[in-house]
Order: sequence, then C-alpha cells, then structure tokens
Amino acid sequence: MASSKTLLITGVSSGFGRALAQEALAVGHKVIGTVRSAQAKRDFESLSANGAWGRVLDVTDFDAIDGAVAQIEASVGPIDVLVNNAGYGHEGIMEESPLSEMRQQFDVNVFGAVAMMKAVLPFMRARRRGHILNITSMGGYITMPGIAYYCGSKFALEGISEALGKEVKPFGIAVTAVAPGSFRTDWAGRSMTRTPRSISDYDDIFDPIRRAREEKSGKQLGDPVKAARAMLAAIAADQPPAHLLLGSDALGLVRGKLSALEDEIRAWEAVTVSTDN
Repeated sequence: MASSKTLLITGVSSGFGRALAQEALAVGHKVIGTVRSAQAKRDFESLSANGAWGRVLDVTDFDAIDGAVAQIEASVGPIDVLVNNAGYGHEGIMEESPLSEMRQQFDVNVFGAVAMMKAVLPFMRARRRGHILNITSMGGYITMPGIAYYCGSKFALEGISEALGKEVKPFGIAVTAVAPGSFRTDWAGRSMTRTPRSISDYDDIFDPIRRAREEKSGKQLGDPVKAARAMLAAIAADQPPAHLLLGSDALGLVRGKLSALEDEIRAWEAVTVSTDN
C-alpha cells in the first residue's frame, strides 16, 4: 500500500463501518471508530492493539462532535479521511409515518453527517488535504414506495456531498458519495425502523415490497468486505470520484432511472422551454 492513513469512521459496530474498519486495519491504516457504548468500544479496540481507537459518540449529539474531533486530532493525530457511515433505514408509508420519525431519520443520516464534516473541515483545510466519504445509498438516486423518509435523507446527503466537494476542492480536499445497492448488512433487519401499518389503501402497493425485502434480508448480492475494498480503492485514488455506486443492482437501477428521466425530459421539452422570454 502506498501510504498509511488515519480514518475516522462513524458507526463501526456492524455493517459497512465494521467491514471498512477491518479491511483498513488489515492493510495498515489507523482507524478511529465511533460506537454507542463502552462495551462496543472495547470490542472495536480488540480488533487491533495499536491501530484501532474507539470513541463513544452519538452523531446526533451535535454539541459533542466538535470536541470529540478536536480531541482525536490532539491525541491520535491528523484525520486524513472521514467516513460518514452511521445511519439507518426507516420503512413506512409517508402518510402513515409521523414527522417525528422523519426528523430522527434526518438527524442521523443528514445532520449527523454534516456535523461530522463541519468538525473535520477546519483541520483538513489547514493542512490542504483530506478526503470525506459519505455512505449514501442507491436510494439517493432511485425511490420505491415505503422508504420516502430514507430516500429523502439520502438524496439530501448526495446533494450536500456534491456541493461541498466543489467548495473544498481548491483546498485539496475530496468528497466522495458512496451509494451502495443491496448488501448483506443489518440495514433491512436489526437496523431498520418500521412504522406500523394503519391505512389499508396502501396494502396492494406496499405489502409485496416489504415481504420481498424481509425475504431477501441476509441473502443480498452485495458483500460488505468487497464494498470496503472498493472504498479503500477510492481513498487511495489520486483523483477520487465524486460519486461511486457499489453493486450491480445499484448500477442497473440507477441507469434505468437516468434513462427514464431523460425520456421524460424529452417528452416535456417543449413545455420546459416555453417559459423563457
């Protein structure tokens, strides 16, 4: 490997965060991982005696984030790469799902990620180098019934990532939005919050989707270890991508979405341009 880096990864107890931390440690990177409990901190630090540091931090504890990052910079060393991985999926028909569940979804998936970025940026900007990876989703491009709040949060993070990348490029800082398809993580299982069903009108459109997701959980095509290696390749790249899809399902679905969007733009083009002076 060309050079050892220090990665700060949020949510390293399971899923992509855990896989990326383990793969990064295996090739000689140092990893600081955020976890939610003292026990999880011990579990994480046991992965490597001198390469893994755990920090108990909830990414929705916005007031604690700046201090935590400053303490890492002072005690462990310069953070070369921030990986915003902490997040979860909310499943629920929008009309049935309370606003409080949308707020929580955005607090974790969007506001927490932005707070982490804002905390590391002054240090990266001063050094004129750094890389931020935001784990979004193919749900930041495509949608399906029953995950409106989740897709909304991932569309938001995709847009923020792209705009931030343009703001910080002059300072040698890269921003990559990593959009996985379906992987064998806890996303559709333990990590998913589900709003109880209440309106029977939605049964026909939503029940088959929920059933298919539950049946596929644990049997998805995507391998989190291979996803981790793909992310490490992006981290090592001289010119990291602004957007990186992971998985053949994401590739097919996103290409289909872009094609359908182009067709619709073309169909309505006369109306679109009719609004100019």
